[in-house]
Amino acid sequence: MSLSFWDIAIFIAYCALILGIGLYVSRDKKGHQKNAEDYFLASKSLPWWAIGASLIAANISAEQFIGMSGSGFAIGLAIASYEWMAAITLLIVGKFFLPIFINKGIYTIPGFIEKRFSTNLKTILAVFWIGLFVFVNLTSVLYLGSRALDTIIGNGDGSIMMYSIIGLGLFAAAYSLYGGLSAVAWTDVVQVVLLIFGGLMTTYLALEQVSPTGGVIDGFVHIINVVPEKFSMILSKGEIIDPNGKDAWWDLPGLAVLLGGMWVANVYYWGFNQYIIQRTLAAKSLGEAQKGIVFAAFLKMLLPLIVVIPGIIAFVLNADPNGELTKDTLDPSFVTSTGAIANDNAWPWLIRSFIPVGLKGLVLAALAAAIVSSLASMLNSTATIFTMDIYRPYINKTATDKQTVSTGRITAAVALITAMFIAPLLGNLGQAFQFIQEYTGVVSPGILAVFLAGLFFKRATNNGAIWGIICSIPIALYFKVGPKGWSDAAIFVNIPFLDQMFITAILSLTIILAISFFESKVADAKGIPINKELFKTGPAFNIGATIVLILCAVLYAVFW
Repeated sequence: MSLSFWDIAIFIAYCALILGIGLYVSRDKKGHQKNAEDYFLASKSLPWWAIGASLIAANISAEQFIGMSGSGFAIGLAIASYEWMAAITLLIVGKFFLPIFINKGIYTIPGFIEKRFSTNLKTILAVFWIGLFVFVNLTSVLYLGSRALDTIIGNGDGSIMMYSIIGLGLFAAAYSLYGGLSAVAWTDVVQVVLLIFGGLMTTYLALEQVSPTGGVIDGFVHIINVVPEKFSMILSKGEIIDPNGKDAWWDLPGLAVLLGGMWVANVYYWGFNQYIIQRTLAAKSLGEAQKGIVFAAFLKMLLPLIVVIPGIIAFVLNADPNGELTKDTLDPSFVTSTGAIANDNAWPWLIRSFIPVGLKGLVLAALAAAIVSSLASMLNSTATIFTMDIYRPYINKTATDKQTVSTGRITAAVALITAMFIAPLLGNLGQAFQFIQEYTGVVSPGILAVFLAGLFFKRATNNGAIWGIICSIPIALYFKVGPKGWSDAAIFVNIPFLDQMFITAILSLTIILAISFFESKVADAKGIPINKELFKTGPAFNIGATIVLILCAVLYAVFW
């Protein structure tokens, strides 16, 4: 794809703006040395609008732009449940989790585990999260982002992927390593405006192209008429068969998106994921954090229009008039060397095919904003967990502010370099979003069970939590490994991964509670006192939450 002078100028202006803001807000005040609270929690000074924007910027990355558009191409609007159910999950986090986290004065999610259970369990989870951030999150964002850039501005043959990985990594490092969470959060405000505007513009132009008569409204009506099955939110078995012949029900099994495993995926991600929850811990107050949560929930309601609808449009543009995808109608760029259909090429293909010269730079800037903001958030959170949960307790208990901040910067740099080396090895992920969800789902149910028990069951004990999380892995692997090789064996079952996650979470929580009740007949000394006042929320949160819930109910009723 050729870039005009104006495309390049817009992209360079974006880079300069982000670096300028990041370095400006990172500067040390005269006579003040950055301390842990400044670097890792932005001096606890973030207002609600910065928190909400930063939550979305940290969440939206190539995984959504590329992966969810790919799932929209393959499955349809049903994949939007991850966004709309997330909006409801955010409200739960704001009302029931944040008051406890902020009251405890924690820097990290593992830090809560130490206050509620034990230092040993905290350390185990801290090491786990560092590994997850470096080897799964950072690498997948770098890989997907570089692949998107290779498809959009390269030849799609991988020739510029390594350059893209290096460029994206260094760009994120340029301001986040020095400035910490302040630089990340304040640049996120600009990034989220850009990625939403660029995403909406892509959808707008694609809708104008898809309709024979032109026009956005006509375009939307046209795709609904051509592929009405792709606008079903609750799938039945066999209802949607993706282009590679897989039944979409296995990814989104009917009512499980409302009543089952989708809750496990969303509550784990939004409630107990360090790089997400960290910006709420940096709020001026609990009230500001909760208003930021509601703002993020509203933005989540909008996101399927940006990251899912383009995938459906790409499908219609590659299908015949009856909505059937054939080898004759499909653009050759979607077909891999093995003959499989690369669903995740949907969004890059739209950009390459329909965004006019002069606007490509803005769309590329939006994509870069999504990737870089997520990378910066993950780097900062990796540094926070290592520094606060491993370095200070075990390596240097008397660390000065300067040593603490320096360690955070070095940790982030090492994590980034490691991820940059691993990212090119990921290869073809198929539906990348589904792939990441599925394999994160092996560990998330046990962790969710530990946190729920710790938050709301005062009798939950440390031994119960440890055994619950240990047992969750073989339980998850029983579902994951069994059907792969031994599906004929009577002891194994083959069920969708969302159902696997839900059952694993329930069994893990049962183990925690059973051991805890057996060990002790009274509340644990570290149990969280629960009362109505703790969960009291202000009018802004209550009104906003009500509107979000109504919008969700209407959307599911319309697209049932």
